[in-house]
Amino acid sequence: MKVNQAEFIISAVGPNQYPADALPEIALAGRSNVGKSSLINRMIQRKNLARTSSKPGKTQQLNYYKINQDLFFVDLPGYGYAQVSKSKREIWGKFIEEYLLHREYLNLVLLIIDLRHPPSKDDQAMYDWLKHNEVPYCVVTTKADKISKGQWQKHVKIVRETLQMEKSERLVLFSSELGVGKDELWQVIMETIKHKHDEADETSEASAEQEAEEETAG
Repeated sequence: MKVNQAEFIISAVGPNQYPADALPEIALAGRSNVGKSSLINRMIQRKNLARTSSKPGKTQQLNYYKINQDLFFVDLPGYGYAQVSKSKREIWGKFIEEYLLHREYLNLVLLIIDLRHPPSKDDQAMYDWLKHNEVPYCVVTTKADKISKGQWQKHVKIVRETLQMEKSERLVLFSSELGVGKDELWQVIMETIKHKHDEADETSEASAEQEAEEETAG
C-alpha cells in the first residue's frame, strides 16, 4: 500500500474522544518497548510521526494515526511494565478491554511480540484473551534485525509453540530497521478490512431482505 498522507489525530482517554470518521481501525497491542511506534513509522514510511519513547509505560492513551483518509492505526498503552502502579494498570486494563470488545470500527489487533525472546506471560495472556473473545488478531514479531537471519525461523517456532498457535494462523516476521514484513503486513491489513466490509454488506443486505419480507407478509 502506498501511503500518501499520515497524521496524528488524538490521544484519546475515553470513548467520547474517539474519532467519528467511521474508518477501519487497526490496533497495536504489546509490551512496553516492543517497538509499536517504530512499526507504525516503518509502515507509513515516516521517521517520527509515531513518537518512540525511551521510557517504557509512557503511552497512557489510545494514540490515533489517520492513514490516507482510509484507516486508523491505534497505538494502545503498552502492558507489562512494572514501574506503572497496580491501580493505573487496572484502569488501563479496563479501558483497553472496553475498546477491544466494543469498538464498532475495530477491524484487527496486531499483537506485537519481540522475536528475540519467548512470549512473556503478558503476551500469552493477551493472545489467549483475544482468541477467547474472538477479536480478530495477527501476531507480528518485531526486532528481527537484532538477531541473525539464520535464527529467524528458530525464534518464530518458539513464539508459535509458546503461544500454542495453530498452523493455519498467520504470523508476520517484521523489522522496522530493515523493512522486512512491511508489504506482507499491509496485505494482511487490507485483506482483513475488505473481508470485514464484505461481511457488513452481506448483513445489511440480509436485513433489507428480511424487512421487505415482513412488509410483504404484513
